[in-house]
Amino acid sequence: MAGNSSSGQGATAAGAALASDRSVEFVLNQAGTPDKFCAALAKMFGVRPKEVALMRLEHGLLKFLFPEQLKTAGSIPVSSSSSVAAHTASSKKTELFNTFTKVRHARVFETVKLTNPEEEDKLEHTAIQKLMSAPVLTPERKVLGVIQISRKGFDVGSAGPDFNVNDVQQLEQAAKVAATMPFMLDASVK
Repeated sequence: MAGNSSSGQGATAAGAALASDRSVEFVLNQAGTPDKFCAALAKMFGVRPKEVALMRLEHGLLKFLFPEQLKTAGSIPVSSSSSVAAHTASSKKTELFNTFTKVRHARVFETVKLTNPEEEDKLEHTAIQKLMSAPVLTPERKVLGVIQISRKGFDVGSAGPDFNVNDVQQLEQAAKVAATMPFMLDASVK
């Protein structure tokens, strides 16, 4: 009888995970633009929208689709050795850093103001403390882009909870949904 109980719990956990994946898919499939998609991701992970980045790969460069302010700030060559996003794209692996300030990385995009002066809050001048970075891949494992979720703060403690394995799994599911979205598939869609 004990065997039935534990297998029942396993089936329940598997069913809950499947239901969670389907709800992530449903919510994100309703978000037809990069802005709406990233707003949904921010809500899903309990971060501010400006702590979400979405990039599309075009001609060897990762170009920002979100946040809006980074669209004109430049792009990231996939060959860059100092970019976490480039490493994520080239390795095709999800990465998790709960002590991101210790990771050697290019900080150029962190210096871009993401709000206008009247919206600026005290957290505008904080650094990325925690980061998850996932590749957006086609079923054939061709890289379409990268999604990053961060937590900013004055230090690791003020940035909020650590990201965990469940968060990574949800981000990977979100990346699968992103791979089907027109804004990731068609460079002419803005």
